[in-house]
This record gives sequence, structure tokens and C-alpha cells, in this order.
Amino acid sequence: MRRDVLDLRAFYAAPLGRAARTMLTRKVDEAWGDTRDLDVLGVGYATPFLDKARTNARRVVAAMPAQQGVEVWPHGHRNQACLVEETSLPLPNAMFDRVLAVHALEEADDPAALLAEIGRVMAPTGRLIVAVSSRDGVWTGAERTPFGHGRPYSRSQLESLIREAELEPAGWTRALYVPPMNAMAPWAEGFEQVGARLWPRFAGVILMEAIKQTFAVKPRGHRARARVFAPGVLLPSPAGPTPVRHTDGHSAPVHQAPSGCEG
Repeated sequence: MRRDVLDLRAFYAAPLGRAARTMLTRKVDEAWGDTRDLDVLGVGYATPFLDKARTNARRVVAAMPAQQGVEVWPHGHRNQACLVEETSLPLPNAMFDRVLAVHALEEADDPAALLAEIGRVMAPTGRLIVAVSSRDGVWTGAERTPFGHGRPYSRSQLESLIREAELEPAGWTRALYVPPMNAMAPWAEGFEQVGARLWPRFAGVILMEAIKQTFAVKPRGHRARARVFAPGVLLPSPAGPTPVRHTDGHSAPVHQAPSGCEG
């Protein structure tokens, strides 16, 4: 069962969630750089990391799974979020240049099918970043955070899942070394710098970038290992909100929700 959108919003409003937002957003920015004039899609609960893209991208859409619920986003502006079935996105083929999936795979009923659907809406030169809870990380057992729920992944497991969806891993990195306690949030930056050098395996989150296999043609039987994210290495290809709950007939009624995805 997915975490409710209200719980996710509350986490990112707390000190620890704000620290996590800063650390993960930095990694996304390192990989993607400027998203000016690109179409960007967030899947799962990616809105905390889409603010920069929203200011300069041509289009930004936040697709939130029905079991999670949806919130109007961004607050005070034209809605750009919609409620979706995770394996049947109401979006055209090959539309998005960049896709960010956060809190998407760990609690998905069929993670491979979700990734395949993301691949369908990616442009031929598109890039996907998936952020998942790390199996070896200290956040895996932190049930008070969204990273302590669902299936955590190792790097090799995530690579295999991405390839199963006919995408190709292109780069990876780790983030979130601060212990998952609000009292430690003020020192998150220090933990991030020291942890990456001294205990990299204990990071809370693995981020992996993937592209379509049509742009990763290799001899049969050969698979390249994904590179590590680094500033300037993986450059982009040219080219409070109002919460809404979903209902399945057993939970509380749905509050007023956006009727569809808006560009």
C-alpha cells in the first residue's frame, strides 16, 4: 500500500524532509543541468524536486499514483498535477525529455510495468532519473519517513529492473547520509560531504539515470556498467498545496481534485 499524499507532504515540510529535498535536488541538477525548453514529467511524489524545472522548462507535469492520492501543485498557480493509474499514464507517446521518478518504484504493484510505461512517454533522446531507497542504507528501516516503506533496492537490482523495462542505465549516484532524525537535519550538509567519502554504501538513496536502449546499442551479450553521476559528466541531450485523497470504496471520500494533467 502506498504512502498517502498527506503523509508525504508532511514529511517534506519537516526539517528532515527539507534536508532530503536539498540533497536529492542537488544530484538531479548535477545530472540534468538546465531544463530550459524541455518537457519534464514527475512520477510518484516528485514535486518537492521540480521547482527549479517549473521555472524554465517548457512543460512540467506531476503524475501521482491513484493509491497515493494527488495534491494541487504548484500552490497558487495553474495546476500541473494529476491522478493517474501508474501503468496507464494518460499522456502521449514520446512526449517528455526528462522524467523524475521518486517514491514511485518501492511501493508499485508492478515496478517493471511502471518503468515500461515511463519509457513509452519518454522522447527518443529522453532521460529518466529514478530515486529509490537503498537496501544498504540507514533510511531503509526508518518507518517515519517515506524511504522506510516498500521495497528497497541495491544498485544491481535497480539496473536489472531498468533493463527489464527495455531502458538502459546510464549513470548512478548515492545521496542522503544524514541519520533519519529531525534533530540531525541541521548537520545534513556535513554528513553528505563526509559520508560520500567514508561510508558510501550507507547512503539512504540510490539515484540512477536511464535512457532508451535505442541510444545504447551494444554487441549482443555485452552490457556496460552505469557510470557514476558527477557534475558535467551526464549532460542533458540537446534538443503548501491542497491535498486530495484517492478512494477505492473503503477509504474517505475524495476531496476536490484536478480533472486531468495540464501542461
